[in-house]
Amino acid sequence: MKRLHVHVAVRDLEASTRFYSTLFAAEPTVVKADYAKWMLEDPRVNFAISAHEGAAPGLSHLGIQVEDAGELEEVYARLQKADRPVLDEGATTCCYAKSTKSWIADPQDIAWETFLTTGESVDYGTGPELSRIAADPAATGQRCCG
Repeated sequence: MKRLHVHVAVRDLEASTRFYSTLFAAEPTVVKADYAKWMLEDPRVNFAISAHEGAAPGLSHLGIQVEDAGELEEVYARLQKADRPVLDEGATTCCYAKSTKSWIADPQDIAWETFLTTGESVDYGTGPELSRIAADPAATGQRCCG
């Protein structure tokens, strides 16, 4: 079963963690110095927040998280039909997780990722510069999700 992913850049991680924990009536499943994530079942969403210098507060990106390689292939095939450039990032580390992922920007230039999480990481990781995905699908090498 797929899960919607929402990632929000925040100014104050501690205050935002308290707010979202109250809103969701749940504590985060992952907490780091610059990141928190809730894996909620109702609604089924992977909701993440992060605080990084230079990142504007607000919506960072959206995504679809899958549970197995078959679902990833299914969603990736839909990306290919979306008539937009696709960045196939492949195996990567981002948001303290190891995953296989691809990126696309919607017509409003909102970045969407499709990904299968394969493990945890002690590092935040690197990835594409989200603001450049629509214009340049080869935009890589920045702090992930930033």
